[in-house]
Formats: sequence, structure tokens, C-alpha cells
Amino acid sequence: MKKRTKTIIAVIAGAAILIGGIWMINESRYPNVPAFDDHFTREFLNKDKKVDDGFYEFKSKTGQYTMWFPEDFAIANDDGQGYSNNEQSYEDWRALSNKKERGENLIGQLNLKFFERSTKDEAVFVEATFKRRFHVNEPHIIETKNKKIYYDSAYTYFKGTEEKVIKNKSNYISNTYVGYVVDKHSNKTIETSYDFIGDKLSKSNGEKINEDFLKMLKSIRFAGNINYE
Repeated sequence: MKKRTKTIIAVIAGAAILIGGIWMINESRYPNVPAFDDHFTREFLNKDKKVDDGFYEFKSKTGQYTMWFPEDFAIANDDGQGYSNNEQSYEDWRALSNKKERGENLIGQLNLKFFERSTKDEAVFVEATFKRRFHVNEPHIIETKNKKIYYDSAYTYFKGTEEKVIKNKSNYISNTYVGYVVDKHSNKTIETSYDFIGDKLSKSNGEKINEDFLKMLKSIRFAGNINYE
């Protein structure tokens, strides 16, 4: 009986070691970055397609768009509230990052909403977006063959319950970035924001944040567009 018990224990221990080994091998297949450390976020990413330094290809579960996703972010879906979609016509997600390397202490949040506008009058939606976030409608515009990109940034903060917006970029480093991307061939639309808070927001990392945000906006590719931009 004792011999049989020892055999069972040995089998269980062996199986545990085998399972652990397989798990470690599977985990080692993924890049060692926050985006892939999070099991939910990695469902959207192509581990074999690092499209640029610090970015991997992201494919929407709606099948309606792809984009570059920053490797130091992860979709905040631990409570099931950080991601939602409605089959092919709507997707909403929120990703977070906390950078502490090289003396930095910055908390970043990336919000993205994909939807199909009920009308082709994009000017109405653009104005509503930028007036809501910055109280003015003065976005920069980038136009390509397949899409139109509107974007702007500012330094924002709360005074009591009121949000203050400062667009004086010569004296203030932007911590809020907003983008609005429309497909020229349909009503497909993406509204996104990139926000940072922390005590280490400097001119150099502010420029990097702005550069990364523009990379993400330019990388967006809506389904049905054959030529990549």
C-alpha cells in the first residue's frame, strides 16, 4: 500500500513538473514586456510582428481595424470593465502603463473607441470631440489616401471639479493627447486619447509621448483598405 502511495505521489509530482515545464516553454515564446505579460492583452497582439521599436501589431476583435500597440501598456480588464465590443460595429478599450525606469514615474492611460458614425458629416463629430476635451476646435490634420487624422494636445489639470486646459505649449508640456481618425471610404471612426500624469513629465519625454501618439494614429488601418499607409 505504501509503495502504491509513493508511486501515485511520484506520478503527480512528475505531471506537475511536466505541466510547469510546458507552461514555462509556452510563456518563453512571448516577448518579455507588459503587453504580453498580460494574458488578455496578448490575445490582440502578433508576437512575431514587432512593427517598430516599442510597438507590436494590434488586431481588433471586431476585425475592422489594426494599429500599433505600445509594448509597455496592457488593457485594464481585470474587472471585466476595461474592454467591450458589439460584434463588428463597436469596440471600446482602456490600457494602462506605469513607467518607473530611468527615474521616471509616469502613469499613462490609452483610451480607444471604434464606432461607425450614423452620418458622413464628420465635421460635427470632430468639433464635438475637441471642444469637449480642449474647449476649442483647432486640431491639426493629416490626410492620406485612405484616412483623415485629426489630433491635438494640451496640458490639462483639475481645479476642484473643474478641468482646466492650457494650450500654451511653449511654457507647458502637454499631458493630454486626442486623436480622431476617419475612414474615407466608410463611416468607420476611431476616437482615441493618450493621457499621462506624474512628477517626471519633461520636455524630452513629452516629445517622445507626442511622437508615439502620432505613430499610433498613422498606423491605424481600417478593414477594406488594400494599400497600407
